Amino acid sequence: MNKILGILALLFVSSGLFAQFSNFNTQKNWSMNKKEFVFGGGSTQFLGDLGGQAGIGKDYSLADIDWKSTSYNFTIAFRYRFHPNFATTSSLNFGVYKASDFLTENAARNGRQINIKSTLFSFSQRYEYIVYANEKVGKRNNIPGLKGMKDKNTQVYIYTGAGLALFDPRAGANGATSFSVYNQTEGIRLRPLSTEGQGKPGGFGDTYRGVTAIVPFGIGYRMGMGRMWRVAVEATYFKTFTDYMDDVSTEYYNYVANDVTASPEAIFFSNPAEKGPWQKVINGDKRGDKQKDAFFYLNLTFAKNVTYKSYDRGRQIKWKGVRAKF
Repeated sequence: MNKILGILALLFVSSGLFAQFSNFNTQKNWSMNKKEFVFGGGSTQFLGDLGGQAGIGKDYSLADIDWKSTSYNFTIAFRYRFHPNFATTSSLNFGVYKASDFLTENAARNGRQINIKSTLFSFSQRYEYIVYANEKVGKRNNIPGLKGMKDKNTQVYIYTGAGLALFDPRAGANGATSFSVYNQTEGIRLRPLSTEGQGKPGGFGDTYRGVTAIVPFGIGYRMGMGRMWRVAVEATYFKTFTDYMDDVSTEYYNYVANDVTASPEAIFFSNPAEKGPWQKVINGDKRGDKQKDAFFYLNLTFAKNVTYKSYDRGRQIKWKGVRAKF
């Protein structure tokens, strides 16, 4: 009788352990990593009026990327997954972008001789749709010789959202030398100079603001590194609603022709060209186009699962009222 009771007890415990194990491999698996802290960084590319490839400029196209102007960015974020197929991420980015006519092989743009560099702060709230997910928790203990399913956490996702970006274009390096103090004014802020006559008599438009709304569009691939960490590669294209991230938008403004008193810096940076078709321009000649600017991130990120507390091996983890030793 005692043997029978012992066998029944063993079967009861085994069935409970099996139910507990299988519970981690159902559609509820996603809830084990609802909340994550994310950090990382990568490269930044700017798409505007300056630089680009040798051919005719391609608005909003990655085919016109100037690889020599690649810069960097860093990101921190909080990701909340509220559904097996949906998540939302609050992201804060800091980076730098550059654009230069000196680096393009397009003769007309190269002759324009405009060169900028800017810091870039951005905040975005994005919404993710998980296109594909393979998420399973494997065997509970790493016992040598024990065969069983391994941990799996792979996702492919797309996303969009909205946010704000702050920018402040400044004069870049390697400019024309006709302005005697140019080399000493690298980094001078261009927005206050009204290089296209913004807000001036005969100028083109009002002084622009150093902030713009942004809309991200992206795709990502993430995979697990154990049960608490994830690594992801993300490519994000940001549409903006300004054409002044490179301080170039519409037409040349001639301070002298408009009889407007200005600093030597404002006069110089409105047209720094020494050669080519831009050397002798008149007020109203085309300086850029009116297409809005864009920028692009290619980032590597790491995510730490903060959904529940992680303990040393051998201790217990609580998850939805179930105790399981890992």
